[in-house]
Amino acid sequence: MAILVTGGAGYIGSHTVRLLRNLGRDVVVLDSLERADGRALLGAELVVGSIADEALVTKTCREHDVTAIVHFAAYKSVGESMSSPGMYWQNNVAGTVHLAEGALAAGVHQMVFSSSASVYGNPKVTPITEDAEIRPENVYAESKASMERVLSWYGATHGLRSVSLRYFNAAGASLDGVIGEDWSVTTNLIPLVMKAVLGVSGPVQVFGNDYPTADGTGIRDYIHVEDLARAHVAALDYLDGGGTSTAVNLGTGIGSSVLEILRRTAQEAGREVPHDIVARRVGDPATVYANPSTAQALLDWTSELTLDDIIRTAYAWHASQIQN
Repeated sequence: MAILVTGGAGYIGSHTVRLLRNLGRDVVVLDSLERADGRALLGAELVVGSIADEALVTKTCREHDVTAIVHFAAYKSVGESMSSPGMYWQNNVAGTVHLAEGALAAGVHQMVFSSSASVYGNPKVTPITEDAEIRPENVYAESKASMERVLSWYGATHGLRSVSLRYFNAAGASLDGVIGEDWSVTTNLIPLVMKAVLGVSGPVQVFGNDYPTADGTGIRDYIHVEDLARAHVAALDYLDGGGTSTAVNLGTGIGSSVLEILRRTAQEAGREVPHDIVARRVGDPATVYANPSTAQALLDWTSELTLDDIIRTAYAWHASQIQN
């Protein structure tokens, strides 16, 4: 019996694949390698192909006796989704339909889906619980919400049980420095901060310092990638134990400001982070962080690593990549 991990060569996927293998689980990865090169898989079995190839999905599931799927294979750039929305409808949403059809044809009825807290849009209340209104504000977020609905309907019509993990701001690298985030394909704050402090880019932009927060900058919930990997394993175990379909927030429940990120990075690096204060971005909320109580109650999962762990591992990882 094996776990199929789609998009497993990517950032969060590769950390999850590594953890599953370390736990003795049989794993096979399906990845197009369109936006990853496979090195982060550290030798895990790889099938190169698309989730839209239903025949390949079915064949892979049957040949490897797959019992459950962890689904990471999606585009994830907000800006790109707004300029090229068709890519997101085709790859993210239609791709998930094909994946579900291929899996069901092979008798696979369990799926853990890598969703996003972006489905909540600009939340009216913080901390965010799972019953908050789903109100995406960009195509990327809408595609994630649509993927959740696709899986829900496959549950109603074909008995597919799924857990949609709505995580907040994934960050950091493996604690041993072996794998981490590819900053060439991300617009997330922490890798941008690392680029700036390591002199690979110009100053990082801080969008607004006049929010109603302690230091005037936006507050977000940053969660370590290794904590996220553990959550995916916990969700697999939940489904294996007969759990019903659900959606779960993954966060620390603690908000950290942009300037706090800069301060802690400066402490780690031993030098200030070059940055410019610029105008707010339209639609950016002041404060967003999770209420992670459902994850604790349902999956017996809580975050264990701190913001300091995130900064330390991210800095070490990105610095090592420059040296190499």
